[in-house]
Amino acid sequence: MQLNLKRPIAFFDIESTGTNVVKDRIVEICFYKIMPDGSTETRLRKINPTIPIPPEVIAIHGISNEDVANEPTFKQVAKSLFDFLKDCDLAGYNSNKFDIPMLIEEFLRCDIDFSLKDRSLVDVQNIFHKMEPRTLKAAYKFYCNKELVDAHTAEADTIATYEILMSQIERYNDTEYTDHDGKVSKPISNDMEALYQFSYNHRNVDLVGHIVYNAKGQESFNFGKHKGKTVDDVFKKEPQYYDWMMNADFPLSTKNVIKEIRFRALENANMIIKKQ
Repeated sequence: MQLNLKRPIAFFDIESTGTNVVKDRIVEICFYKIMPDGSTETRLRKINPTIPIPPEVIAIHGISNEDVANEPTFKQVAKSLFDFLKDCDLAGYNSNKFDIPMLIEEFLRCDIDFSLKDRSLVDVQNIFHKMEPRTLKAAYKFYCNKELVDAHTAEADTIATYEILMSQIERYNDTEYTDHDGKVSKPISNDMEALYQFSYNHRNVDLVGHIVYNAKGQESFNFGKHKGKTVDDVFKKEPQYYDWMMNADFPLSTKNVIKEIRFRALENANMIIKKQ
């Protein structure tokens, strides 16, 4: 079976100095790019994170500070990666929660706006957890009947993720799924837009879920003392909260979202004043 693609899709996996999108950095990244004609291209490279890799993290992925000391920084390869991913949909394992926010953050540090608009983001883990709740190693065994060798290396995890998605499409094609609201659908098909709609958390406004849509479709805080309150209401009543967020350790992608919300609110306020 071949993926039914309208444009290229890049499966990818990141190894990093840790899991904090704001403070941590990429140390290895692998892309497995598939073209609509079925041709593929793999890119694997280590990255100098410019910060130390903690021993407990080295113990997981096996990449030491010495391994990346002479490798390029992300800034040095950012333009090449940006061009490589042009017009690509993105896919990964837990990618919507970690790999994509981490990648976007690295691009933003280099002043590159890697837009996700009109891209399908397929998270194989979300499909797996909704259909068969487990882990990557178990998923590989369950779907592909293979043992995952060299787990926690970017290349092995990336290729395994691709193979799992292919198996998921074959296994669940025409299979019914019932969501929390009791709605029955057949969401798994060889279509990237359909897989994106099923695997992506559309409740999130920003990538990491600090801002989410409430039941009325309004942008609301999903953390801290204002959790559950709309962003517009908080910024109106406590404008200094915006300044605090802009100066705190939030992802740049989250800060861009609240900038847009605040700018929109100011524009609407100005339009009301002009009409009076």
